[in-house]
Amino acid sequence: MPPKKRSSGTPQKKEFKGNTKSESPDSSENAVLSPERHKDKESEFVSLSEELHATNLVCDHAWRIWEKEIRPMEKANMAYSNRQQWGACLFIAGMELEGISLTFTQFLKVVGLSVKQFISLVRKMDVNVDTISPKVNTAVTRLEKKYDVAFALYQRFVKTFEKIFAEPDKEKRKELWESSWTMFLLAKGTSLQMEDDLVIAFQLLLCVLEFFTKRFTPSLLQSPYKSAVSSSTLSPPTRASRRNQGKTKPRPLEMDMQLLETLCKEGDCSVDEVKNVYQTTFCAFLDSVGLSGLQGLPPMETLSKQYEELYHKNKDFDARLFLVDDETLSPNEIEVSKVEVTPRKNFPGEDVVIPVPQTPIRAAMNSIQQLRVDLTSASDQPSSNLLAYYKNCTVDPSEEIRKRVEELGQVFIQRFAQAVGQHCEGLGRKRFNLGAQLYYKVMESMLKSEEKRLSVQNFSKLLNNAAFHTSLLACALEVVMATYVGNSLKNGGFGCSSGASDSIETDLCFPWILDVFQLPAFDFYKVIESFIKAEPTLKHDMMKHLEQCEHVIMESLAWRADSPLFELLKQSREEGPGEQAEPPATLNQPLHHNHTAADLYLSPVRPSRQPLSTEAEPPTPGTKAPRSNSLSLFYKKLYRMAYLRLKTLFSHLLTSHPELEPIIWTLLQHTLQNEHELMQERHLDQLIMSAMYAICKVKNVDLRFKTIVTAYKELPNTNQETFKRVLIREGQYDSIIVFYNLVFMQKLKTNILQYSSPRPPPLSPIPHIPCSPYKNSPLRVPGSNNVYVSPLKSSRMSPVPMTPRSRILISIGESFGSADKFQKINQMMSSTDWSLKRSLDGGSAPKPLKRLRFDMDGQDEADGSKSSGESTLIQKLAEMSSTRSRMQEQKLKEESVKEHLEP
Repeated sequence: MPPKKRSSGTPQKKEFKGNTKSESPDSSENAVLSPERHKDKESEFVSLSEELHATNLVCDHAWRIWEKEIRPMEKANMAYSNRQQWGACLFIAGMELEGISLTFTQFLKVVGLSVKQFISLVRKMDVNVDTISPKVNTAVTRLEKKYDVAFALYQRFVKTFEKIFAEPDKEKRKELWESSWTMFLLAKGTSLQMEDDLVIAFQLLLCVLEFFTKRFTPSLLQSPYKSAVSSSTLSPPTRASRRNQGKTKPRPLEMDMQLLETLCKEGDCSVDEVKNVYQTTFCAFLDSVGLSGLQGLPPMETLSKQYEELYHKNKDFDARLFLVDDETLSPNEIEVSKVEVTPRKNFPGEDVVIPVPQTPIRAAMNSIQQLRVDLTSASDQPSSNLLAYYKNCTVDPSEEIRKRVEELGQVFIQRFAQAVGQHCEGLGRKRFNLGAQLYYKVMESMLKSEEKRLSVQNFSKLLNNAAFHTSLLACALEVVMATYVGNSLKNGGFGCSSGASDSIETDLCFPWILDVFQLPAFDFYKVIESFIKAEPTLKHDMMKHLEQCEHVIMESLAWRADSPLFELLKQSREEGPGEQAEPPATLNQPLHHNHTAADLYLSPVRPSRQPLSTEAEPPTPGTKAPRSNSLSLFYKKLYRMAYLRLKTLFSHLLTSHPELEPIIWTLLQHTLQNEHELMQERHLDQLIMSAMYAICKVKNVDLRFKTIVTAYKELPNTNQETFKRVLIREGQYDSIIVFYNLVFMQKLKTNILQYSSPRPPPLSPIPHIPCSPYKNSPLRVPGSNNVYVSPLKSSRMSPVPMTPRSRILISIGESFGSADKFQKINQMMSSTDWSLKRSLDGGSAPKPLKRLRFDMDGQDEADGSKSSGESTLIQKLAEMSSTRSRMQEQKLKEESVKEHLEP
């Protein structure tokens, strides 16, 4: 397979993940840059565009970003040259328009930045919020994660290599150094679809080191590797000529188990897992590159050429440059300081344990090892105690449980291999077996607890409930997956993010497991708290991870259109005001409940909604159906999380107006209780920001949406899609300002306007904020970790004509910019034909705004745009602007400038 040559003139298609489309090759916009066309731009910018092989379209778009977004920024916040900032603008434009041709390393060389410097620059450039689109943000985030994984692996490679080889010849040592690292990069890039999986990549690195070590002269190895090489080791290294390589018959590759065990012991790695990686993934890689029958060391030239082809295909950073300490791969100081230190043993009688800095690999290996130790006595089959519980059931669930575990196991292994790599079924099976062990262990613990609590042994309804078992198994697997890949949550949600998509999902973070099992998030939520209480060996970081999963479910996942939550809410509404999900009067009471998983899964629902074997007892005729425990507890937790999240954002924005917090909370609580349809396919934080803006608007407190989302973006675990891509109507998404104007304000304007009257509605009680139910750990202030959106299947919302009083609630001059566009919005609001409502260009197909465009300097949403031809509505709103609001605006501006100047 001949390698591709470096591109010297013809731009190649950018192949970052998520970019699968390209412009027409004969389009003038996508042609080689024409300097004459760009005389309106600075000559140095145009020259840089030529160096980066930018097209005319990319050059124009990058210049617009520079002129409108970057140049007006405070120079104190940008410690980068114009050339570097221009380069970042060109990269952003190229990513959005899929017009980048150079590899990422070539790009960094031209603009004079390292990977970390570039990522830092892009983050700084997003001060205006709408500079970086979700598509670019996804690519940059993945690039950063891939670099972090590669750097961690290189650190471990350096340390392990130094321990193994004692070659005194500097030239031979250098060749061995380069060829072993290059072979690993080639194996990782060829075999692993998900290259940022740190654990599997490290296991593959150990396979490569075994491959080289057993081919090396034993006398030039250091202990314990010298003695670890068994008598069956292949002969010392010889250079096989290319001519002879093709003639010799490949012999099967044999592992040196003693050597492999030594490498695994040094790396705190599971021998079984590394052996599986060796026999499947690594052997398949050697076959694919023609090295499976090689007796000596592989030729460096061959490895380098094959990696060169892969590197140019992916348009990636060249990870071989770690070997020469290239400036493009220089880490930040914080990464440099993360060197592994051997734990210092305590002196006799010393009780103080000194924490030791850990690299990501060491931390991951420790977590995995601890999980395996905790499950040492557990089995991936039901214990005798569990079988006894099965036999005590009115309907024996044994066979159904066995079949379900088997079927879900097959699905899991298949999807795992699709995500990680085609030869990784064995690894997927091992991880599923660990999950099955934890599943049976926790199930037994739950049943023992229920037996003690209820003094019964017949759990037929619970053990025949399919949702309970699927949720419990999913939770066990989530613990296993989070231990291996890191207890983080997916950035972007189910399927694909806005503007970026993959043919196969390669992110194993939560909620991947829900998608694999097609499990409703609301069902999964029911098992989390009981799971944590039933598993005493669960570590604190894993408890926090599961708690964070619960937050993500409450903020967005449970509100998907097909969620069973809506059926419970419908039943609650049909029962009347006395059967609300959670009455406001209970909010200031402590959150005391004894609900277990059994209570929640068997919580009353309509009999027709569940199989006969697992349904709850129907109510006696003439009596009121019992209240749903699962819905009541969900809303209790939702209210408390929503209030904490509101309070956090409020503390960043409105400390000078403390009287507004209970009013905003009352509006938000009213919305969640009575207008929960607004949460369908949306995110809790979208309602929080909208409620905050609405109350400030009606109370004449100047607070712009730009200010709100800028503060929101600084909160932990937030995602820019929360305010850039909000569902407006089925299949249509836009910014949060459009959502506020066309949906939120239309639905709630009557309620909002009540707060401006002399007799406002009564305030909702402030929720009682308890300690976390998870081992009494502090309740973490929740952030918006991810956004998961998909089209609505139906919509009951219809725009209502504006009244003079309700017009004051509209957000003006931020995402629209001109009076002409605002007049179009008025027409949209008055029209009954939705197809006209988004036609801002006089008849073209409706298109969602790609990016959130905020007000420019000198404009304000309270007094309209400065552009000519102002509409009557904007003029009236301008007349309503008071001296007080202008003074508040000036104060906010001064505070904003101060915040930007501070580090």
